[in-house]
Amino acid sequence: MDITRKVPGVPLEQYKRTKIIATVGPATDSYEAILSAIKAGANGLRLNFSHGAYEERERQIKWIRKASREYGKPVAIIADLQGPKIRLGDFDGIINVQEGQSLRLGYNANYAKDGIIPMQYDLSKKVKRGEHIYIYDGKVKTLVTSVSDGLVHVRAENDGILIKRKGLNLPDTNFGGDVITKKDREDLAFCSTQDIDYVAQSFVQTADDIKNLRKLMKNLGINAQVIVKMETRSAVENMNAIVEETDVIMIARGDLAVETPPESVPIIQRQLIGLGIKHAKPTIVATQMLFSMTEAPEPTRAEVSDVATAVLVGADCVMLSDETANGRYPIEAIKIMKRVILYTEQHAPVKPVFAETIMNTAFTRQQAISTAVLNLAHDIKADAIVAETRSGATALQISSKRADIPLIAVTSDTRVAQQLAIVYACKSYVRPDDKLAAEKITNWLQHNKVLSAGDVIVSCSGHYPGVVGTTDTIKVRVLE
Repeated sequence: MDITRKVPGVPLEQYKRTKIIATVGPATDSYEAILSAIKAGANGLRLNFSHGAYEERERQIKWIRKASREYGKPVAIIADLQGPKIRLGDFDGIINVQEGQSLRLGYNANYAKDGIIPMQYDLSKKVKRGEHIYIYDGKVKTLVTSVSDGLVHVRAENDGILIKRKGLNLPDTNFGGDVITKKDREDLAFCSTQDIDYVAQSFVQTADDIKNLRKLMKNLGINAQVIVKMETRSAVENMNAIVEETDVIMIARGDLAVETPPESVPIIQRQLIGLGIKHAKPTIVATQMLFSMTEAPEPTRAEVSDVATAVLVGADCVMLSDETANGRYPIEAIKIMKRVILYTEQHAPVKPVFAETIMNTAFTRQQAISTAVLNLAHDIKADAIVAETRSGATALQISSKRADIPLIAVTSDTRVAQQLAIVYACKSYVRPDDKLAAEKITNWLQHNKVLSAGDVIVSCSGHYPGVVGTTDTIKVRVLE
């Protein structure tokens, strides 16, 4: 059964424009929980490859596709690679650290025997004197004083404690393109056998990191798009080139707030959303959006404001991590996030405007057509826009204008429909290539009382259905 043959249970004008991504974990590790998450409003489901076995992932992917078909809604599956997540190794108890204290870090060291703090990664081949290492999510800041005989010598810059397996951040260190780990390669090989829509790359530093990932994916035959996780200082410094190279941008604010000053993160978030809009690349705001709901049934006021702000500034998606992976109220978190999105969209006093988008005056044909479609739809007060798209590019261009008119995308490619599930204001349907695809989907929606007689529809299509880049026709239709 096709995933989009079921009648939508919600009128088109009541769909949220900003999408929700939820993370699957122990709290949602059942078919019933995944179906409930999709019904509650999840448009994408993230699988965190930092945890879990392949057997779990395979089972969860099958559940997601089954639930998507049962509910009749395309859902994007995101495989999130761990990347060079550098952590302390194992040791007993807690290590107390005092400001000015000298510490030694070593790959797989034995702390009880030698007093060398163990690491799960050999940093002696990467770091240099004068660089910073932030341990335990930045709780203990250290400066590298020397590197010798496979050991990294550091000086603590504040008091604190160290606990086994806590993460390390290296804002000054250049990994020289070495951000795809052995584990990532194994995970990609597994993904090549699975039905996934996106691969998220962690700890990217330059656009070349994305190019290297694309080569690997191509060699493995992975038919998915790339999400770059912006979470390092280097990535921020190279954001323009990275955004141009990637397909989707995730603003991973957890590590980003350690690698850059925390006060800079809201501005970086807005810059990246603006670049995403300029280049028609979807943006995802992630990390701790409703974090208190891992334990509490209601979010804090600040969290609600955080979600609403992401909606107001034009993000395509907001994401839940621990809230749905390990939290006590995973489905409630999705429902509350949807409530905040809908209320904000219905009462928003302002629309996002970015200097980057205004400056982009060199239109491609596709951009010009998309702009013309939107201008026409606004001028005649259209009730919906219908875009026929083979690759999804036309829908992305129209979506990037952040109109408040519902966008219906029709494609013959199920993968494209699932990828469009996390695109702003886009409701995607899978139908065969047909010169009348837009008209047929409109008739079907009217027949099923999603659209009504008198509704005005603006559609765009191509003379050669199914051929990428041939959109050349705009039509206006009043439903009878």
